[in-house]
Amino acid sequence: MCGRFAASTKPEDIVELFGVAQWDPEEALAPSWNVAPTDPVLAVLERLPKGGGAPVRQLRRLRWGLVPAWSGTPETAVKMINARADTVHEKPAYRQAFAARRCLIPVDGYYEWQTFEPAGGKGRPRKVPYFVHRVDGAPLALAGLYEFWRDRAHPADHPGGWLVTCTIVTTEAEELLAPIHHRMPLFLQPESFAAWLDPGLDNAEQARSLLQAPRPGLLAATPVGTAVGSIRNNHPGLTAPVTPETEGALFW
Repeated sequence: MCGRFAASTKPEDIVELFGVAQWDPEEALAPSWNVAPTDPVLAVLERLPKGGGAPVRQLRRLRWGLVPAWSGTPETAVKMINARADTVHEKPAYRQAFAARRCLIPVDGYYEWQTFEPAGGKGRPRKVPYFVHRVDGAPLALAGLYEFWRDRAHPADHPGGWLVTCTIVTTEAEELLAPIHHRMPLFLQPESFAAWLDPGLDNAEQARSLLQAPRPGLLAATPVGTAVGSIRNNHPGLTAPVTPETEGALFW
């Protein structure tokens, strides 16, 4: 967890909501209601100009699943879609990115599955999918990290010479969500955006102080249909609440 999410907010709206100063429309992505590991995602980040000056807030296309700069292959990305908030500052795979390459990943919400064991211990467990989203309908600003990986099969100036990847920071689930899953993505409130994105904030303790989940009560968990379980399905109906008439579709 978090292993699937929905991201349908228009890039133009993300630019306005997050105060983005620079973005390339060619990096825009089509709406997706079933984003999976290694898929491209849009992320808000800040970079220092090469010639010096204040950081510039950008909207960039990244690939979900972090590949450390020192990795010999990008194949490990699928195992690095999440980074634990309690150890992100010390794990070799995330330590450098946490120090200087933090980002925000705007999403509509994310999916989580609650497992129920069969009565009497017989039969298959049943899994109920939920869509977790903000109560107020605003995008969730997930705390993320990003990294650059050099593909030495290509020259440095080749379009495929660099791979930019990201991971989502997770924390302990709040009380409402804990019965579904004990972990949840760490999301930030607008008042924390500037500090989290600041590439000049290289003090580890200062950065760690930002790893605080917002107060409980901002999220809702809505049961949805099992179609989200297949990455072949991708449409707005995946986030629709299950009605009494379709309640049976909850179970595998």
